[in-house]
Amino acid sequence: LAGVDVEIAPGIGPLIDKPIRTRADFARLEELDPNSMGPIREAIQLIIAELGETPLIGFGGAPFTLASYLIEGGPSKELPVSRAMMANDPDLWNDILAWTARVTATFIRGQVLAGASALQLFDSWAGRLGLEDYRKFAAPHSKNVMAALEDLPVSRVHFGVHTRELLVDMYGVGATVMGVDYETPLDEANRILGGTVPLQGNINPGFMFKPWDELEAHVRDVLERGKSVPGHVVNLGHGVPSETDPDVITKMVALVHGEI
Repeated sequence: LAGVDVEIAPGIGPLIDKPIRTRADFARLEELDPNSMGPIREAIQLIIAELGETPLIGFGGAPFTLASYLIEGGPSKELPVSRAMMANDPDLWNDILAWTARVTATFIRGQVLAGASALQLFDSWAGRLGLEDYRKFAAPHSKNVMAALEDLPVSRVHFGVHTRELLVDMYGVGATVMGVDYETPLDEANRILGGTVPLQGNINPGFMFKPWDELEAHVRDVLERGKSVPGHVVNLGHGVPSETDPDVITKMVALVHGEI
């Protein structure tokens, strides 16, 4: 809907047909028209009808992560082109992230207006930045997304991976709930955030493939650590691996429901 051709390649992830690396590339990008969100609204309404009383979390990519895909052309561990742009053309970098912030805000707003019960800004690659770079190159744009959505009467979750040292700053962009990855124990995240912030997380997705007794012990440990938190939304500490047996997830959810 925003004029970017994307292919989800099995085993790889999103691949961008024409990466955005120059000022001319940036000029090709289109603003996301809120009036074009009809398919998204319809999809959300269909899902909500199936879920019944189970709430749906609206979802969008944070500017830094979304821009890294646009610039690199796909998933990248080291983000070499992005880092070069930050260093050599910060004006273009900030223009691209400002665009991604507007797109994400429009996208998430459409989901919430269609009935999503909460929203989540997902910054998968934020942890690849040090604290100072995060503050300079990413946080201002995430803050703009949250500011554009703060009038909506729903909780605002912010999440990233490898983000222990970024938790305070990520919360500070305007979140009301912090997602915690599987590397940072919930009680430690609670201490870092001053014991006042509801948390989401943080079951290790890798445990989806372990014997049930190990997964059960891990889930119970997460629940126990979550007791110290003002509020705990039980979830994985990142996405569900594609090879996961759905029956394992069903059994895990039943375990959690039996403990609360």
